[in-house]
Amino acid sequence: MNTDARRWIERLQLAAHPEGGYYREIYHSPRYLSDPATVEAHGGARRSATSIYFLLPEGEVSRLHRLRSDELWYFHYGRPLVVHLFHPGGRYEARELGLPDAPGREPQVLVPAGTIFGAELIPGDDPGFALVGCMVTPGFDFQDFELLSREAVAPLFPDYEDVIARLT
Repeated sequence: MNTDARRWIERLQLAAHPEGGYYREIYHSPRYLSDPATVEAHGGARRSATSIYFLLPEGEVSRLHRLRSDELWYFHYGRPLVVHLFHPGGRYEARELGLPDAPGREPQVLVPAGTIFGAELIPGDDPGFALVGCMVTPGFDFQDFELLSREAVAPLFPDYEDVIARLT
């Protein structure tokens, strides 16, 4: 990992995340959602929203995982990245997250609830990391986080074995 990435990790007091990369929760709503749909989907009430910093250094990926909530990724600084979305029903989508200085690149990407997804840096020059913010609603809870294996995802998306192999 390069020195700049380490400095950002220290400055923002980030810790290793199970999916890869580094994170720190910066906000969790004091309000809870306890409507029937939330309770049914999540097995109980959830905070209305949570937010983290997430830093992905060069050489690491955000491994394939799935949440029971929507997640918005916001680009803050560094190298752009690709968020790979494996939608229920078999549709694959690659979204570039970064400053909108290239066609198709956006500073915000939505990952709908139930979508399998992961991310990786776009090859390029320094900085050797991306710093993003991730907001989840209903709020993130590790009970709603599912890290997925290559064996679980590859049969569902056989045309994307190379992407799946990189992200598992």
